[in-house]
Amino acid sequence: MAEPVSAALSTASVSAATGYSAQQIRDLEAIGVISPALRANNGYRRFTQHHVRDLRAYRDLTRAIGPVPARRAMRDIRRLDPDAAAALVRSFHALLDAERERALAARRALRSISDEAGYEAPATTEDAMTITELALALDVRPSTLRFWEKCGLVQPDRVATTSGSARRYAVAAVREARITAALREAGYRIPDVQRALDAIRDLDGIDASLDALDARIRDITQRTLALLKAGCVMAVIIESGRADDAGSASVPVPSGG
Repeated sequence: MAEPVSAALSTASVSAATGYSAQQIRDLEAIGVISPALRANNGYRRFTQHHVRDLRAYRDLTRAIGPVPARRAMRDIRRLDPDAAAALVRSFHALLDAERERALAARRALRSISDEAGYEAPATTEDAMTITELALALDVRPSTLRFWEKCGLVQPDRVATTSGSARRYAVAAVREARITAALREAGYRIPDVQRALDAIRDLDGIDASLDALDARIRDITQRTLALLKAGCVMAVIIESGRADDAGSASVPVPSGG
């Protein structure tokens, strides 16, 4: 149902209520983040509280999943059938849940590695692993370990063999590989992993990486709360379908006010 004429808002009013500039509001209208505004007899846009609501939801959704997916989602929930639109919203929660689980797993792995260092026995040559054994232990490909080595993340030894040489991963290299695997699984980029390993080597700086993971988990919590706020509005849009948009581009309203 359309808002009464008395509720019509100017672009400047919407800007003041949402913090978006007039040009941003026009751009977001043009790409379908908000529904088309009514036009007054003089051609000026006349928005409603629904537009203010949707812009605020878009800001929360951007905080949760990023601007590009948020723009696409605000547009798509008006085009998709209710089941598909609801599934789209659910997928955002699933992505954040998966990101949080990866961060928690990385934190558990780092704490475990740190704890092990306090009581592990002196390393021996028998503790070394081949590239195949370590790849199986970490559930990664041998080529991944070779790539990490090329990036300076893992430093295996080289031992002579009848066919040339082979990699052997001593305890320190195994630890580096485990830390790398944990941080990569948590979404760390290679440069981030490198900085973390530089601090962690000799286990003098592992607390800094744990603090970084704790900060990431707190950030995911805030993004989840933002998604919940946006989701309330998205549910209203999905339930109302095109009712809010009906006739919005062709029904004139007075230019005053």
